[in-house]
Formats: sequence, structure tokens, C-alpha cells
Amino acid sequence: MKSPRAVRFAFQPLYSLHTGGVVAHEALARPEQGTVPELLAHARREGRLAAVDLGLAAAAVRQDAEDPTALPLHLNLSARTLAAPPSMFDGLLEELGAAGRRTRDVVLEIGPPFAALPGERAIAGMRALTELGFRLALDGLGRGDLPLGLLVEAPVDLVKLDRTVLRGLPDGQASAAVVEALLHYTNRTGTRLVATGVETDTQLDAVRGLGVRIAQGNLLAPPTAAGPAPALLARPRTAVAPGAAKCVGDFLRPATTLPETATCDEVREVLAAADAPSGVIGVDELNRPRWSVDRTRFLVAVTGPYGHALHAKRPAARLADTPHTIESRAGAMEFLELVTDADWGRTGDDVVVVDEVGRCLGVVLVTEVVRGVAEAKVEAAAALNPLTRLPGSDTVARDVARRITIGEPFVAAWLDIDAFKAVNDTAGFAAGDNLIRELGSALTDLAGGLRRMRVSHVGGDDFLVVCDVDEIGTVAGALLDRRWSADGMPVTVSLATLVCASGAIGSYQEVSRLLAPLKKRAKAVPGSSWVLGRPGSDRVEVLRGIGTRGLQAAAG
Repeated sequence: MKSPRAVRFAFQPLYSLHTGGVVAHEALARPEQGTVPELLAHARREGRLAAVDLGLAAAAVRQDAEDPTALPLHLNLSARTLAAPPSMFDGLLEELGAAGRRTRDVVLEIGPPFAALPGERAIAGMRALTELGFRLALDGLGRGDLPLGLLVEAPVDLVKLDRTVLRGLPDGQASAAVVEALLHYTNRTGTRLVATGVETDTQLDAVRGLGVRIAQGNLLAPPTAAGPAPALLARPRTAVAPGAAKCVGDFLRPATTLPETATCDEVREVLAAADAPSGVIGVDELNRPRWSVDRTRFLVAVTGPYGHALHAKRPAARLADTPHTIESRAGAMEFLELVTDADWGRTGDDVVVVDEVGRCLGVVLVTEVVRGVAEAKVEAAAALNPLTRLPGSDTVARDVARRITIGEPFVAAWLDIDAFKAVNDTAGFAAGDNLIRELGSALTDLAGGLRRMRVSHVGGDDFLVVCDVDEIGTVAGALLDRRWSADGMPVTVSLATLVCASGAIGSYQEVSRLLAPLKKRAKAVPGSSWVLGRPGSDRVEVLRGIGTRGLQAAAG
């Protein structure tokens, strides 16, 4: 059996369906041989289940520390491990300390089988973990053997709905009813429901429409060994580059918190640490912010003449301010409106980010948001073509890479204007620019109606499109049935398409390489043309062009 240190991990993000931002990462073990259930089953037979289970969690923390983020880290534990003595968690706690993570920043996902452990023992184990500061989630709901009694009593923050329940969406009434019932439960108990295994846009639309706030799945982002997840989930209805409108969650930092009853001495000790935070947030038993302490002002007060004698054993709240809070789903511009309010002169303070029920998620710094918004606007403007306001090739490249990763069939297309140099030489470059703008506008309108379509303006008269297989006919018809002209001069266009079945293509670079000869073939066809090819085949179908309608030709 491999030791936990030999196992590597992939990290899959959890997304907020309100802001589109990444709210956490889950560590998923990837043994060199076999599977995690096999590894744990072998450990259980040897009587070492808890040791291996916790060893995997500690190893995940170590790997996460190689490329750390400020987001919460989700670790998986078997329900059987809840029966382990507290001392067995010392290794995990040591790894968290070495990585600079607090237990409050970690969510332990407790997974099946639950029946192997008496309910009272499981609840006691969960409460012991919450006393250590961990947050808890129940995993595999709908797939495992989770008793309803345990669901009622478990001190958890999250419940993860298994992918098997989502398979019936959007048409399955029973699946929708189960999700609605669980949402009612989570709303009443102050917990949150996570939809896992989201694989299709219809599933995503269905869970969002039902009111699920958090989702996870390969459609959104697959597990990766390293590197940041896409910052935004939102799929724009137009072809404008996503990412320009940031939300507060994009700037989230961990908050340093103490109970609202903390004394000034306790706050001073935290602020005097080597990695001292800029401030401390006092929270109640439900983790809702009650007061906020600014490092500089607080230390001036307690270290001045008679400061220690006056304040040391007194509640820190006496030197604190009312916390300024904002919901995580708020936009960055809404945040900036808050900090410029005339009643708030201390714009250097931390702003506390809360969830929809007011619980502290972290803090944001005003300066970082201001800089981030400015940089996002500059980056978004720089990425857009000045003529068409369409993004560059990165937009299509990212979507192609995502579709390849999850094994989704798609069509990649290359569109350009025939004899464009002659257009400029004859009608003038101003007329040529107007023609490019018209093409860009037509593509933008198409992308607005076909929500799975992505468009890039590569430069000059070249455009790239990626869409579903059943959408390419609509795209081709809209582009080729239209009569194009530049200042009265008739113009034709060429459309080269590559139909990529699941697993038929390996990279965006390969798509680009295979499209080049197809584009050359399309431009050899008279009139506005459309040719179609497939990876691994020399056969090219000529679907549109003067005198070639309905004919097929071999690649020359």
C-alpha cells in the first residue's frame, strides 16, 4: 500500500452561482495505483483506516501549501474516522500550522459509509472536530447511507448533494422535488447546499433556477494538480470578454477573528504576532461580526500612557468600531460606493465580507479592490479588438480547452473575408473597417442567442468561433445567407469548420493546425463558402459555395 506521502492531489473549485467566483477548493487524492476507496478498504482491513485517512488529509495540506490560496480548503474524511481518538488529529493540526492555515479555514467533508458508526458516536466525533475549529460538511447525500437522524443533528455548515440526484434534472420532477426539499432544510438550519458533479449546461441552469447557491463539477472546472481555477463562472450572453466586472469575493482574504467577548490583552497578543494582521474581527457564536479593531489605532490606545492599566483586562469591544460589512456576492463597484460613503472616513480599515445570513467569510482591503478594478478595466479594454469590441483568441482557446478536458464534442470554425486586400484597395480602408465591424456585430448577435457559442476576433478580417455541434448550422446560415458588401462592392466570406467528437482532439493548438488547410480549401471554393472536416480524416465536405451545393470533395 502506498503511503499517504506518495499520493498526489488534484484540486477542484467550488463556485458561487450568485457571483460566479470560486469560494473554496476541494483536495481529491490521486493514488499512483488503484483508487482511493481501494486504498481505504485495504487500510481498514489492516486496522489502519483512521491513520491512512488522516494521513491523506495531512498530505493534501502539504501539497496545497506548495501553491497556497486564501480560499477555504476542503478535505475528505471517512465517517469511520470520526471514532478516532483526538490525538490522531495532531498530525493534521501540525501540517495546518506549518502551512499557516487555521482550522477555521478548513472544511472536513464527512463521507459514507455512515452505518458502520453508531449515530451518537458520529455526532460526538463531529462536535469534537468543531471544538478544534474545523467546519464540517456531509458528503455524498443521495448516494451513501446517510440517516436522516444524523442529518438533523450533525453540526455542519454544508451538505453536498451527489451527482446521481442531478442526473434527473431538468425534466425529472422527483429530482427537482428532492433538491427543493433539501433547500428548504438548509434555509431553515442556516446551512448551505452544494450541487456536485455538474456536467451539463442544462443541469447548471436547473440547479441555479431552483436556488442552489454553490456548485462543483467538470462543466465549471475539472480537478487540476496546480494552477488557479477560472476566476469567474458567468457565461456571458454576448461575446464580450468575461472577467471585467469583478465581485467582492475575488479579493477575499482570511479574517483574523476572536470571540466578541475577547479582552484587550487577547487582541494585543494576536496583533503582536510576527505575522500580525491589519485588524481583528470580533464574532459571535454564529460567526457574525460584532466589532472590528484596526491594528494601528488599537495599539496606540493600549500602549500609550496608562493604556495597559486602563484596558488590559477589559473587553476589546470598548476600543473597537462597528464593522463595515458587505455581502460576498456584491460587485466591486458596489463595494467602492460603500467605502466612499460620507459617513466613513477610515477607508484604510478592513471591510468584513459576509454571506447571505451575515456570517463572516473574510475581509477585503480597499486598496486592493481599487487596484483590482482598475487593472481589470485596463486588461478587459486591452483584450478587446478596437474595431469589433470582441475579445482575442484567448476566449475561444479557453473554451476549447475546457471542452477537451471534459470530453465534450464541439465545432471550431474560422471565418474570414475573401480577397480582403482587394476590398481595401478598391473601396478604401474605411469601408473595409466598416465591413469588419458588421461581421463582428453579426457574430455578437449570434453569440447572444446561442449561449454555448464563443467568438474571438483574431485580427484583421479573421474570426474564430466555437459552438455545439447542433449550433453550427445556425451560425453558417446566418453568416452565408447574408449579402455582404463594402461601400456597394459585393463581398464573399469563407467558413472553415472542424467537427471534433469527444476524445478526437488533444489541444487547442491541434485545432488551430487542422483548421489552417480547411480555411485554404474554403477560400478555393467560389462564392461564400462553407467546408467541414474532422480530425483524423482527409475527407472535406463542401457544404456551401457557387456550383458546389450538396457536393463533397476530397481534400486537395
